[in-house]
Amino acid sequence: MSHSGSSREDNVYMAKLAEQAERYEEMVEFMEKVVKIVDVEELSVEERNLLSVAYKNVIGARRASWRIISSIEQKEESRGNEDHVASIKEYRGRIESELSKICDGILSLLESHLIPSASSAESKVFYLKMKGDYHRYLAEFKTGAERKEAAESTLVAYKSAQDISLAELASTHPIRLGLALNFSVFYYEILNSPDRACNLAKQAFDEAISELDTLGEESYKDSTLIMQLLRDNLTLWTSDLPVSLYFTQWHGCSFHSFSLTYSLALEANTHFRT
Repeated sequence: MSHSGSSREDNVYMAKLAEQAERYEEMVEFMEKVVKIVDVEELSVEERNLLSVAYKNVIGARRASWRIISSIEQKEESRGNEDHVASIKEYRGRIESELSKICDGILSLLESHLIPSASSAESKVFYLKMKGDYHRYLAEFKTGAERKEAAESTLVAYKSAQDISLAELASTHPIRLGLALNFSVFYYEILNSPDRACNLAKQAFDEAISELDTLGEESYKDSTLIMQLLRDNLTLWTSDLPVSLYFTQWHGCSFHSFSLTYSLALEANTHFRT
């Protein structure tokens, strides 16, 4: 076995160990080494998923921290506790620096290695979706021109992924559905466009429902889970829409096909995304 092959396999194994130990920063480091080793070669599906899981957990922890701190900041501002607000802003800034560094890291890998080496439609959509996701995470906390730039980059990446997914992937494909889920969340949360968010989510759900009988066993669980998330977001979002638009979104849709299984998250007013 060649040294590069051994090194690649060793790092994949160590990434799996780090995942089991919930040491996600180290998992990222191991998978970044794999990306550098393969260079122009494409990652395997397993490697691609390990990289995604690693970054999702690292960024997810900071996004959760940012939301908590921002909520506390709002409460302190409403109480007029200026000293506390100043301390919170400084602390929030530290979290935002970490978020920026993480996003910049994966976006750099996507631009330099992952997207250029993607050969299949599935991997192209996967990486372009990922690019959109991390620009969206930047747009969540950036302000002014930086937020505008992040939002524009998100839109371009998601649109590129959508064009390929609509042409090349089945309507029930979990990556296509995951893209629709996250793209619709982007419209709702970042662009403040609930009508477009609902239209996109409903269309993806309806198209998948119509092809549900063609779904293979290997992706049935993943696809139906994302369909439930699309449905639950529609439930949440349409409750905020005017009555006339509400009926437009729901007319003729087979929402009874799934039971409401995410009530706890709904109660927390969570917008689902992958």
